[in-house]
Amino acid sequence: MEITLNINNEPVTVDVDPETPLLWVLRDSVGLTGTKFGCGISQCGACTVHIDGQAARSCDTRASEAVGRQITTIEGLSPDSSHPVQQAWKELSVAQCGYCQSGQIMQAAALLERSPRPTDSEIDSAMYGNLCRCGTYLQIRAAIHRAADIGQA
Repeated sequence: MEITLNINNEPVTVDVDPETPLLWVLRDSVGLTGTKFGCGISQCGACTVHIDGQAARSCDTRASEAVGRQITTIEGLSPDSSHPVQQAWKELSVAQCGYCQSGQIMQAAALLERSPRPTDSEIDSAMYGNLCRCGTYLQIRAAIHRAADIGQA
């Protein structure tokens, strides 16, 4: 069945089963591979995208649920990696293996959108459930604070 999704401010028509997880539509049908598969049960955060500005797990969102909504992937966050979160990630060398980073960045960007100056507690709460096998949680928290500073400049 053909459905049209608004992905990174562009209408994209795909021929998929409406029950297909959004993650697989993004990766396999559209070719946006920045969103990663981690667990498939909405527990790790590697597949985090924004839907209408809110962080959402794309592995647990059916394509049909995203019709008529604005989907933003890591590729659409900033065309030149100039988003404050991306700048802070680079500046503080947050990524190690990097696998979870697109989900971490998308979750952090959504947090800063609703709370431009989050406390450590707010960061920990918002980022809970975005797993990092390398254990870069302290660097992630520092980068979110740095992104808040960059965003205020």
